[in-house]
Amino acid sequence: MSGIVKTALLSAALALGILATAPAAAAKPSLQPFEDEAAFQALLKKWKQEGARSRLRHPVMQAPPPAPMAANPPEVDSSGQSLSLDRIEVTGSRISASDLAPTGPDSITNVQTEGVDEGDIVKKAGDYLIVLRRGRLFTVRIGDDELRAVSTLPAHAPGVDMDDTWIDEMLISDRTVVVIGYSYERGGTEIGLFELDAQGGLHYRNTYQLRSGDYYSERNYASRLIGRTLIFYAPVPVDLDDPNAQLPALRHWRTAATPDDFKRILPATRIYRGLDRPDGDQEVSLHTVSICELGAAEMSCRATAVLGEDSRDFYVSEDAVYVWTASWEADSEHPKPSSVFRLPLDGGAPAALRTSGYPIDQMSFLQRDGHLNVLVGTSYDGQGMWRQGLKAGEVALLRVPLASFGDATARAPASAYRALPGINSEYASLYNRYIGDWLVYGEGENWADKRPIKHSGYALRYADSQAPLQAFGLPHYISRIEALGDDALLVGPNGSDLHFTSVRLDGKPAPASAFVYPDTYQADQRTHGFFYRPTGDGIGIAGLPVLREDPDDDEAPGQASVVYLRNRALHLSRMGQLDARTSPAVDDGCQVSCVDWYGNARPIFVGGRVFALLGYELVEGRVDADRIQERRRVDFGPGRAAAVSK
Repeated sequence: MSGIVKTALLSAALALGILATAPAAAAKPSLQPFEDEAAFQALLKKWKQEGARSRLRHPVMQAPPPAPMAANPPEVDSSGQSLSLDRIEVTGSRISASDLAPTGPDSITNVQTEGVDEGDIVKKAGDYLIVLRRGRLFTVRIGDDELRAVSTLPAHAPGVDMDDTWIDEMLISDRTVVVIGYSYERGGTEIGLFELDAQGGLHYRNTYQLRSGDYYSERNYASRLIGRTLIFYAPVPVDLDDPNAQLPALRHWRTAATPDDFKRILPATRIYRGLDRPDGDQEVSLHTVSICELGAAEMSCRATAVLGEDSRDFYVSEDAVYVWTASWEADSEHPKPSSVFRLPLDGGAPAALRTSGYPIDQMSFLQRDGHLNVLVGTSYDGQGMWRQGLKAGEVALLRVPLASFGDATARAPASAYRALPGINSEYASLYNRYIGDWLVYGEGENWADKRPIKHSGYALRYADSQAPLQAFGLPHYISRIEALGDDALLVGPNGSDLHFTSVRLDGKPAPASAFVYPDTYQADQRTHGFFYRPTGDGIGIAGLPVLREDPDDDEAPGQASVVYLRNRALHLSRMGQLDARTSPAVDDGCQVSCVDWYGNARPIFVGGRVFALLGYELVEGRVDADRIQERRRVDFGPGRAAAVSK
C-alpha cells in the first residue's frame, strides 16, 4: 500500500471516527421510521428554517414542478480506502426464491444478478420476441423455425400527449408486457401494461404513473422484475416549501386524470431518517423503492424511503435493494462521508452503514455469502442523470458482513477497506465487474490520450483478505468486462481498433488470447449490449454490436453490425457478423423517444439459434462449426414488415 493511499485511508477513517480502539456499542438492527405524519412534517419545517435548499436540479433536463396534491392526501393507496455506507430497504410483498424470474438458459438479457431481470429493449415470451423501438412495440414470431413480423402497437396509452415523455425499457412477466418511461409533463415514472395474445398480437391494458424524480442513469437501468413483482428505485427531491407536492404517489392514468387522482403510497411511518440534517446547500431526496404487483387486474404499489443526501447509486440483489448516497461536494483529497442503505425485499425495515467514498456504478456491488462487497473511489459522485464521473481517484474494496448494517450510527470499520491501485489519470474512467470469486477492474478510455500504450487490468479474490492483487498488462483500454464462463472477457479500444482479450481467472490471472477488429468501435457500452452463450465445456459464442468507422465521412451515422467470436478454452476466433441493411437515416415517423437511450442492437441466442437485432431488422444467422453467415432476416419497421431468406 502506498504512503499516499495509506494517508487518505487513515484521515478519512479518523474523520468518521471509525478507528477508536474501544469496542463500539452494538448497533440497532435497523433505521427508525417517523412516528407519524406530524413528526415528519416537523423535521422538514425545521430544515427549511435552517436554510436548506428546497429542490433538486438536473444537470441537463429540469422537470416542471409537479401538480399540487390535496392538503391531506391519503396515506396509503388502497388498490484500500476508508469509506462509508448508508442503506435503503423496500416494502412490499414477500418474495421467495421460487418467485425468481427465469434468467438462466432461456434469458436473452445480460443481467447482473441471476433471478433478477432488468428492463431492456428486447425480450422473449414463448415463441415471440418483443422489441421496444422508438415509441412502438413490435412482435416477431420465431417459434417453429419461423421468422415473421406479427404486430405493432404504440408503446403508450391511446390518445395521450407524449411531449416531454421518454420511453426507455421493457420487461415481460408471463404474457404481460411492461413498458417503463418517464414523463416530465405528467410528473413521474410511467408504467404501461400490455397483453400478448397466443397469436402474437399486442393489446393495451393500462398506464400508471409513479410520482418521482427522473431515474435516468448512463449505465444503470430503472426497473427490475422478480416473478410478477416490479421493483423501482427513484429519487424524489424534497421541496421544503411544499413537501406534499412531491411525495411518492400512484395514479391510474385516464384521459381526464387530475392531480387529485394521485394516491400517496408512502406513509410517514415508512419514511426512515438517514441523515441528521442537510449539509449546507446540500439538496435532500427521499430515496424511494417502490414495489408493484402485476398479478391483479389493478396494479398496486407500496413504497419505502430513506431521507438522504442527493447523490446516489443503486443495486438490486436477490433479496434487497441497496442505495448509496453522498454529498456532491466531495473531492479526492477530502472524501466526504457517505452512506449505504439496505432495503429488504421481504418488507423489513431499512438498515444503514456509514462510509466514505463512492461506487463506480451498479457493477461495483455484489451481495454474496452473507457479505456486501463494493469497489469504491474517492472521486465519483453518483449516477444521477449525466453524473457519471471521469475518474475514480483512489480506490478500495469494501467488504462487510450484512450483520454490520444497523441504525444511523452503524459504521464500516477501517479494517473493512482494502486499498487498491487506482487509475492514474483524471481523464479516464474505471470499469469493474465481479466474475465468480474474482473482482476484475481496469482503466477505461482516456479522452486526453489516444496513444497506443500498455495498460493494466487487475483481478482480486475479493472474499480472501490475504489474497494478493493480480495485475496484468493489456494493449488497450477497457470499456467492457464480461464473463466467459468462469473466466473474463475484456473489451476496449486502442486507437481506432477494438480489442477483445480473454483473461484466465485462476491462481495467477493473465490474458489468454486476443482478437482485434480494425477501425471498429462498440455500438453500445451498456451491459445489455453483450451476450455470451456457452455451448459446451469451455466453448461458447460471444456477440456484441459494433459500428465501423467511415474513412470518408466522420459524421455518417454508420451501419450497425453484431460481431460473433468463438471461444474455445479462451482462444478467441472470428465467426463473422450479421449486418443491417436499412439505413439508420431513414425517417420512420417516430412517435416518441426518437433517441434510443438504451441502444437499438443486441445479439440474441435462443436454443441453438443465433439472431441479431439491428434497428428495425431481426437477422438470423446459420452457425457452421466456427463460422456464422446470414440465413434470413425480417424488416419489422412501420409499414415495412417483410421476410427475406438467403
